[in-house]
Amino acid sequence: MPNPLLRIEHLDVTFDNTPVVHSLSLTLQAGETLAIVGESGSGKSVSALGMVNLLPSNASVKGERWLGDTNLANLTESEWNAIRGNRVGFIFQEPMTSLNPLHRVGKQIGEALRLHQGLRGEAARQRSKALLEQVKLPRPDELLDAWPHQLSGGQRQRVMIAMAIANNPSLLIADEPTTALDVTVQQEILALLRELRDHHGMGMLFISHDLNLVRRYADRICVMYQGRIQEIGPVEQVFQHPQSDYTKALLAAEPEGRPQDIEQKAPLLTARQLSVSFKRPKTSLFKRQPPAFVALQPTDFHIAPGETLGIVGESGSGKTTLASAVMRLVTSQGDVTLGSDKLSALTGDALRRHRHRLQMVFQDPYGALSPRMPVFDIVSEGLRFHYPHLTTEEVAQRVKQTLHEVGLPESCAARYPHEFSGGQRQRIAVARAIILEPELLVLDEPTSALDRTVQKQLVALLRDLQVRRQLSYLFISHDLAVVRAMAHRIIVLKDGEVVEQGPCLEVLSAPQHAYTQALIAAAHLTS
Repeated sequence: MPNPLLRIEHLDVTFDNTPVVHSLSLTLQAGETLAIVGESGSGKSVSALGMVNLLPSNASVKGERWLGDTNLANLTESEWNAIRGNRVGFIFQEPMTSLNPLHRVGKQIGEALRLHQGLRGEAARQRSKALLEQVKLPRPDELLDAWPHQLSGGQRQRVMIAMAIANNPSLLIADEPTTALDVTVQQEILALLRELRDHHGMGMLFISHDLNLVRRYADRICVMYQGRIQEIGPVEQVFQHPQSDYTKALLAAEPEGRPQDIEQKAPLLTARQLSVSFKRPKTSLFKRQPPAFVALQPTDFHIAPGETLGIVGESGSGKTTLASAVMRLVTSQGDVTLGSDKLSALTGDALRRHRHRLQMVFQDPYGALSPRMPVFDIVSEGLRFHYPHLTTEEVAQRVKQTLHEVGLPESCAARYPHEFSGGQRQRIAVARAIILEPELLVLDEPTSALDRTVQKQLVALLRDLQVRRQLSYLFISHDLAVVRAMAHRIIVLKDGEVVEQGPCLEVLSAPQHAYTQALIAAAHLTS
C-alpha cells in the first residue's frame, strides 16, 4: 500500500473545553473517495474543518495531520494560505454564506486563479468560464457577471465546486456537495468529481447524509456518531454487513408513510397567472439592455387547508422563485390570494399584518439566521413583533414549547447559530416559523441539510404539526422519497414552466412527461 495522501491520527477537537470529536483516525489514498456519514451533530464537518485549520478561535485541535509529507499540525498561517485553495480544495456545506454577496461570480472564481496561478484579466475570465462549463452550468458568460443572490441554491453550490477545483487540488474535501441539487444534477456533479479525481489522481473526502449517493460514488465509508468513529471499511462491506448498532439504524432510516387524507374544502391559497422575471445585467455601458430572464412562466395552482403541495424540479427550474413570489419576497405578476385576502394587492403595513399567516423556512438556514442573536431571540423575534401583548414569561414558555416540538433542548436557547450543525440550524428555522402559528408554511428544501434519521423525524414532526394545527404546506424538495412521504399533490417544474402536476402517488408511479420520468429514474425511487 503506497503512503497515504492524507493521514489523520487521534484527532481531538474541543470547543471551549467541550470535546466534540474524540480520537479520530483515518487515511485517504490518492485517487480514492472516503465518505464520512453520520447524523447531524456527529462531528463530520467539524472533523473536516479541523483537519485544515478552519475552525473558529475558541476551538482546539490536537493530533497528527499529514498531507503527503507535509505535517499540517505545525504550519504557519501563511503556509496554510498557500495550501488551502491550492493543494486542498474545499466545497462548503452552505454556498450562500461562503460566497461574497458584494462580488460577482466571475471575480470570486478569478480570485483563486489569481492567488495561486497568477491569472488575471481575460485569461482568468476564460478559465472561469471553462470551470462553470465543467460543472454543467448553463449560460456561463451571463453567470460570470451575476451576483450570488441571483443564482439558485443549486447554481451557487456548483459555483463553489468550480472554485474548489480551480487549481486542480490533490485533496478535495466535499462537505455535502450535492445538498442543494436535484437528483439528476447530483449524478452529473458526482460523476464529474469522480472523473476529475481519476484524471488528476485526487483524493476526495466526501461528507454526506445521502447514503444512496455514498454507496454509488465512495470507495470506503466512515460512520460517525457523537464525535466517534463507529466503523470504517469498504462501502459494500459496511452496507451489506454493518457491525455497529448505529450503522444498522442509519441504513434502515428512510422517510416513510403518507400524509393524512384531507377533506375537500375551499382553497386556503390560490395563485393565478403567477410569474416572475428578472432583468439581465448589462455586460457593457454601450450595449443594449438584454431582454429580461423569465424565471417563472405564468402558473396557476391552489392549496387547500391542511394540504401539502410538493414542488419538484431541477436546480434553477423556478421552485424557490415560485415560493418567494407567494411570500411576496420578489416582484411578481399575477394574483396571490390567502383566504379572502388578495396578498398581491397589499403593501407596507397592510402586508406586514398578514405575514404571521404565512411563514417560510429557507433553503440555507445559516444564511437565514442572524449570527449576532441567540436562539431565544431568533425564535421569539416574530412573536414579539406580531403579538406585543404577550408577557415575557408567556414568550419564554412558547419558545420552550416550540423548541421541544422540533426536537431541541431548552438549553440551546442561549447559544448562537454557529454553535449548531446544519441540521440543528434547520430545526431552529422551523421553530421560528411555527411559533407564529401560521396557516401556510412554505418549506424550501427543509430536509436538504439533514441526515436520514433526522429527515425521518422531521417528516413525522411536520405531518404531526399539520394534523394538529391544520397547517397547509408548500413543500419544495429535490428528494422524491421525502416528497412522497409529505405531499398530497405535486407540481413538476422545468425551466420555470409546469410540465406535470397531479396527485403525488399518481405522478410518481405513472409519470407522463419525459422529464418527470428522468427525475424518478435518477432518484432510484422504489414503490
